[in-house]
Amino acid sequence: MPKRFVFVSVFLLVASVVALTSLGVVMLTSTGAYAADAKGDPSFFLNRQLLWLCVGVGACITAALVDYRKFERLHWLLYGTAVVLLACCFVPGLGKDLNGARRWIGIGGQTFQPSELGKLAVLVGIAWWFSKKQTDPKSFIRGFVVPLCIAGGIILLIAPEVDLGTSALIGCTALLIMFVAGTRLIYLAIIAVAGAGGLYAIIQSMAERKGRFLAFIDPQRYPEDAYQQVQGLIAFGSGGFYGLGLGNGMQKFAYLPYAHTDFIFPMVGEEMGLQYTLGVVFCFLLLLVAGVVIATRARDRFGKLLGFGIVALLALQAIMNMGVTTMLLPNKGLPLPFISYGGSNLAFCLAGVGILISIYRRGFGEEPNPDAAFFALKTKKRISPRM
Repeated sequence: MPKRFVFVSVFLLVASVVALTSLGVVMLTSTGAYAADAKGDPSFFLNRQLLWLCVGVGACITAALVDYRKFERLHWLLYGTAVVLLACCFVPGLGKDLNGARRWIGIGGQTFQPSELGKLAVLVGIAWWFSKKQTDPKSFIRGFVVPLCIAGGIILLIAPEVDLGTSALIGCTALLIMFVAGTRLIYLAIIAVAGAGGLYAIIQSMAERKGRFLAFIDPQRYPEDAYQQVQGLIAFGSGGFYGLGLGNGMQKFAYLPYAHTDFIFPMVGEEMGLQYTLGVVFCFLLLLVAGVVIATRARDRFGKLLGFGIVALLALQAIMNMGVTTMLLPNKGLPLPFISYGGSNLAFCLAGVGILISIYRRGFGEEPNPDAAFFALKTKKRISPRM
């Protein structure tokens, strides 16, 4: 692949992230002041998001400058830290219970969502495992059971918080990485069906989640559970193609709950119009294509799988959020990357972009690892990865 083409991909990646993040700051300025929990300060959420944006930019620059292969050597530390922090969510006085979920750790007036670190830990852990020389992706134990346990260890801590959306996101991303690594399709198909069945069983056992699912199936019969998504559709319809104008949206005035977080996408449609919502979709498409191009140019197997995992995670989260807000998916609490209010998510999304840049920077001008080349030659007939 020509070096110039990959450089253009990096430029498009950075440009799309800058555009999405800038739009997020603008929309948060418009919607955050009217949130029910703004504590009487119109700039409360904006100030906190700008603080986390600075942290995220710092994390992005650091990750871009540091060799991404250090994550491979420190995979155990990253995974262990994520497990400890996720467990802290259940510790009284440390974990914060908001809206019936214990997804946050409160420290000094600031909140942190450990599941964001858990996402990165799963990506690094699975990429590390498949980059080991003795790992045969076609093997049932090494190519399927072990990577599934790596993802399952984090998911089992996130799901009881309760955070089914993030659990499903991590599970889907893990399966995609396993697919790219070369895991047998029959194994992935079986676990995908089993996972969907398990998720459905959990939804049926929880009244709130069951109500959301039934509202998705028949919103007119369950108007209370479908209220948030219906209001989101009203916001899209009110904006038309050109929008009502920045700051002129009506749904943020207590009509649309969480207009500054999970449902900020409909506010983009109401105030900025279809032109901007399509622009958001286009930016995520650019991010997806550019990220995949960078991942395929990585010098080693770890970089390829980690890069693809980061891109898949960002793309799937965006698809799930936009699917929920347009009522194409059942309601679940997932922010729109780079745009929704949520400092932890913003910081780790930007850190992921930094890792992609690091993969690009080390994809040129370096000699391939001779051990990796020998292993690839030795296992060429035995292993047939898809990437």
